[in-house]
Amino acid sequence: QVQLVESGGGLVQPGGSLRLSCATSGILFSIYNMAWYRQAPEKQRELVAIISSGGTTNYASSVKGRFTISRDSAKNTVYLQMNSLKPEDTAVYYCHLRRGQDYWGKGTLVTVSS
Repeated sequence: QVQLVESGGGLVQPGGSLRLSCATSGILFSIYNMAWYRQAPEKQRELVAIISSGGTTNYASSVKGRFTISRDSAKNTVYLQMNSLKPEDTAVYYCHLRRGQDYWGKGTLVTVSS
């Protein structure tokens, strides 16, 4: 059974940092691309960052230079380091995996506000 469990969200002031984690189970983690998406209130879910099984990364233009996606195959975990956070980064952040079908975690809420 595939499980994705996000953690690390919270309330942070503009300019601050957070590190999100997504712990996975039920998959051979090292062979799959992993991604982070986010969904702000009344907006569509959007891709934030993706990391391939080989470690190649891509980012949405809105977060490039501020966010870093990484993975640890020993821990079956993918991370999203978020720096220089802005109020417009406020959203629920979801971990995503595609293995024949789409798998999603339940999400973790990030609120950027003073």
